[in-house]
Amino acid sequence: MTGPGPVDDDRRSLATVFAVPLILLTLVSACFCWTALTIRPAGVWDDDAYAGIVLACVMSAGAAAVAVAVWVVPAARRVLGPGWVVPALVLGVVAGVRWATGG
Repeated sequence: MTGPGPVDDDRRSLATVFAVPLILLTLVSACFCWTALTIRPAGVWDDDAYAGIVLACVMSAGAAAVAVAVWVVPAARRVLGPGWVVPALVLGVVAGVRWATGG
């Protein structure tokens, strides 16, 4: 036999199946987190900017939570290590802190 066994092929395919949505959700979370961090209200009266910050934080934390939910699936944890979910967790925490500080 001159190649990887069928088990190796299945693991690689399974890793791809879980890695693609995890990466995409992390990128979505990063975009919303960046938006939340770059919005600057013009003053305390700027309710629209504060609402935008809250919305961006909720979307970032939500995408991060879904990414973590994908990783929590036992099959995903078996083929993807914890390093795959750490960026999403960090983005979720940053979004939560931004939301808590209110801008």
